[in-house]
Amino acid sequence: METDHTEHRDPRVAGDLPGRVGLTPFRVLFPIGFALFAAFWVWALFFASKTAINKIEDRAWAARAETICAPVKAELREIELLADPDLEVRADLVVRSTDLLAAMLDDLVAVEPSDPKGQAIVPQWIADWRRLLADRYAYADRLRGGQDGPFTETAVQGLPISERIETFAGDNEMPSCAPPHGSVV
Repeated sequence: METDHTEHRDPRVAGDLPGRVGLTPFRVLFPIGFALFAAFWVWALFFASKTAINKIEDRAWAARAETICAPVKAELREIELLADPDLEVRADLVVRSTDLLAAMLDDLVAVEPSDPKGQAIVPQWIADWRRLLADRYAYADRLRGGQDGPFTETAVQGLPISERIETFAGDNEMPSCAPPHGSVV
């Protein structure tokens, strides 16, 4: 009696079923994820609007604003050179620079943009500027009171107000109308 030496395999063991490929989450989700990724980039590169959301149509107003802001930016740089560790001197410099910014804003609001979008969002931008100026004056008061701490500004929807102001200025090609960077002076 001869014994059969061939092994008997269980046909349920993976790999023994010809032509059968198992579906795994990776094999299902990867192609879907790749297709969504590719679709997003096609949309972003070819179909999404490239216009800045804050850009106003009255380009003459924006150009006028830049000519008002540019000399103030230069004056602020000169004031920054006078920086001093003495709290009273620092407070005076903060007030002096903030007064310049306030006068700049008064000049900016003297003429209203001619387009409806500009008429709607420029006042919001000016209001953000006024809030930042109030924060700067409050900082000068803290310095005069002997509190040598960092400058803090109001946050709106989780963003520093200066970032909102700067975004609007950048979108409208008015870089000099952005808040000063670096020191608070």
